[in-house]
Amino acid sequence: MSQGPIHAAIDGAILMIGFGSIGRGTLPLIERHFTFDKARFTVIDPNDSDRALLDERGIRYEKLALTRENHRAVLAKYLSGPGRSFCVNLSVDTSSLDIMLACRELGALYIDTVVEPWPGFYFDKSLGAGSRTNYALRETVLAAKRKSPGGVTAVSCCGANPGMVSWFVKQALVNLAADMGETLEEPETRGDWARLAQRLGVKGIHVAERDTQRARHPKPRGVFVNTWSVEGFLSEGMQPAELGWGTHEKWAPANAGFHDKGCGAAIYLLQPGANTRVRSWTPTPGAQFGFLVTHNEAISIADYLTVRDAAGVAAYRPTCHYAYHPSDDAVLSLHELFGQAGKMQDAHHILGEAEIVDGVDELGVLLYGHKRNAYWYGSRLSVEEARRLAPYQNATGMQVTSAVLAGMVWALENPEAGIVEADEMDYRRCLAVQTPYLGPVVGVYTDWTPLTDRPGFFPEDIDAGDPWQFRNVLVR
Repeated sequence: MSQGPIHAAIDGAILMIGFGSIGRGTLPLIERHFTFDKARFTVIDPNDSDRALLDERGIRYEKLALTRENHRAVLAKYLSGPGRSFCVNLSVDTSSLDIMLACRELGALYIDTVVEPWPGFYFDKSLGAGSRTNYALRETVLAAKRKSPGGVTAVSCCGANPGMVSWFVKQALVNLAADMGETLEEPETRGDWARLAQRLGVKGIHVAERDTQRARHPKPRGVFVNTWSVEGFLSEGMQPAELGWGTHEKWAPANAGFHDKGCGAAIYLLQPGANTRVRSWTPTPGAQFGFLVTHNEAISIADYLTVRDAAGVAAYRPTCHYAYHPSDDAVLSLHELFGQAGKMQDAHHILGEAEIVDGVDELGVLLYGHKRNAYWYGSRLSVEEARRLAPYQNATGMQVTSAVLAGMVWALENPEAGIVEADEMDYRRCLAVQTPYLGPVVGVYTDWTPLTDRPGFFPEDIDAGDPWQFRNVLVR
C-alpha cells in the first residue's frame, strides 16, 4: 500500500466501533495518514469475521456489541488515559447520540456517518411515521448541541452522504457564481451561504447518484445484494421518504406529512423511501429514476441554506433530497423485497472489491432551477481506481471512508468545536484531504429538466410552467 501524507497525530486512544465494510476500509486510511500508538487502538464489533485483518496488524479486537446498558462502561474502558482519544463510530444498531454524549463527557473526539438509534427504532410500528424520520433523529442531536454548546468536537454524519456532499454543495455554489459572472467574496457564515444560493436562484438540490458497479456473478434469488451495508440500506429504505422542502414549491403530495416542531426544513411521505421514485440526472446515464431514500443531508442542507425574514419565517429554502440509483443488483433486490410486501430477504451480501468486474459510483449534487438550468458537481470514482488507491473497499465504500478521514483530520485540527454537522465544517480543508481518493471530480451543466420529453403517450399531472416543481420530479 502506497504511503500518503501524515495529516495529524492522535496522542490518545483510538476506539473504532463497528468493523463492517466501512470499518475495514477506514482502517488503512487511519494507518496511512495518522501517527498513533497501536497498543491503544481497539476495534469492537459483535461479528468477528474479519478479525484476521486486525490480528495481523497487532490491533486489539473485542467481540462485543454496545448496548444501552454497557456503552458508558465500555467507552470509559477504552477511551481513558493520557492524551486526546478518538472514537470512530461506524456501527449499526447503536445510538449515535448516546455514544457521542458519553465521549464528550470523557473528553474524547468523536465522529460518525449517521444518526443511528438503538435497535428497534426503524421498525417500531407503535411510533408514528413522523417519529421514525431522520428529521426526528437529527432534532435530538440539535437539542443536545443547544443544551451543551462548544466543548470537545463531535462530528455528526460525516460519510459520503451525509457528509462529503455538503462540501460539494459549497464548491458547486462557488463554481456556479463564477460561471455566472458573480463578483464573489468567499462566504464565511451560514447566512452568507444561504444568501448566495438565494441570489443564484438555486431552487433545489438533488444528491444525485448512480452506482454502475457490476458483480461477477448474478444475484441469487432470496439474497439482498448491495455495494455497502445491507442493514443500513434496509433501515433507511424502510423509513418514510423524506426531503428538505423548498419555498418555491406550489404543490405537495396528498400523503405528505409536515412537522410542527423543530427547524421545519423538511417534510415526509407516508411511504417507504426505497419504494419512492424521483426523476433526476447524473453525467453518465443522463436522465434516470432514483429512489427518494431519506438521508440526513436532505434536511441539514435545506436547513443550512434557509434565509429567514425578521419574523423568523423562511423567505428562501431550496428543496433537497437524495435521488439514488444503486447498483443493478440492489435495484433487483428492492424489486424482490417490495414484491413480497416489504418482507426482507433472509440472506444479505455486500459486494467486495474482488467480486466486482467494473463500474463507477457517480455521486454528486445537482443544483437546479437557476439561469444555467442545472449543474452537477461530484465524484466519478471507478472500482478499478479504488483498488489502486487503498485496500478492502469498492468505489462506494471509498467515498465514505475518505470522508471519515477528512472529518477526523478536521476534528483534530479543531478539537473544541462542539457538536457539528458537515455543513458547518471548512469545506476546502475537508475536500483537500478527501479529493485524492475520489477519482475524477467534475462539474457538468445539463439542459435536462424533469419535463424533458414529457408528456409522452399518456396525459400526466404536471406543472408545465415550472419544470423544477416537486410535482414534476416525483414519479406517480
